[in-house]
Amino acid sequence: MATLLRNPIGFLLLPQFAVMGLASAIEPLRIANRYLKQPYQWQLLSLSEGAVIDDNGIPIAVHNTLARAGELGTIIVCADVRPERFYSRELRQRLHSLHRAGATLGALDTGAFLLARAGLLDGCRVTAHWEVIEAFRERFPRIAVAQTLFEFGPARMTCAGGTAALDMMLSAIADDHGITLAQRVAEHCLHERIRSGDADQRMALPIRVRIHHPRLAQAVRHLESIHDRLVPNEELATLAGLSVRQLLRLFSQHLGEGPAQFHRRQRLDHARNLLRHAPLSVTEVAIASGFESVAHFCRAFRQAFGRSPGDDRRGEGPARPALSLLDNQQS
Repeated sequence: MATLLRNPIGFLLLPQFAVMGLASAIEPLRIANRYLKQPYQWQLLSLSEGAVIDDNGIPIAVHNTLARAGELGTIIVCADVRPERFYSRELRQRLHSLHRAGATLGALDTGAFLLARAGLLDGCRVTAHWEVIEAFRERFPRIAVAQTLFEFGPARMTCAGGTAALDMMLSAIADDHGITLAQRVAEHCLHERIRSGDADQRMALPIRVRIHHPRLAQAVRHLESIHDRLVPNEELATLAGLSVRQLLRLFSQHLGEGPAQFHRRQRLDHARNLLRHAPLSVTEVAIASGFESVAHFCRAFRQAFGRSPGDDRRGEGPARPALSLLDNQQS
């Protein structure tokens, strides 16, 4: 594979980007430079003058704007919340100009939405954060997207964000300079192993949901895979090889709620991601999330998040976490 991390490297920071991904991407480069005769060079870039406010509300100073950055060998778009707000004709032109010049195009977290909208991920296998995978599929149905840590392609690199950026950069360093250097850098980062790109983003179900009963786990996986309809208890029990009474008892015992409540939270989380990242109306999101009416969907959404679907899409009004495991509201 040709060198992916081509100098100079530009990290394009979009407002409300996730700083963890940025730090995880830069630190391996800094440490690798201790051992390289031709060190990596990078700069932080913005779309407009001034610092960029990350998703924690912290202003991050940049070196330059993208328009004034000059020649770049690599550009990595760093984003998180509603990245397509910042798409413009000027950004598209600049990205295409870099592409024509042979630069590597990359993205952290939701940055892939901007590269995809610019038509620069066609024919590529890409990834993004697991929360937005379904929204990405809805938005760009012709692009192959996988729930992996990172994906490499010809002059392309996409990453789920967070600490997955560390693994992506370590793998790129290994490709560019050998596994020995990459492992040395990983040790400096107290990173015990370099995860492969095709590793799953999410924790194993028994750890994530704190259940170890195999039939209950099977039922939970089934609910997590279905967003566009309600799943009857009878269907779920049959799938898991349980009676309905056993199914309800296991959900109550291990999760503190019934299947309907658990699934409702999953569908509402799915709806929220669609609202923020897919070009769907509130009515279309309601249908895609298995609610029989828009009014019912809006009531459930407000109960869960403290704001209406429209306000959430615009980032307005109060917000609170999703329903707790002990919430007994049903669809």
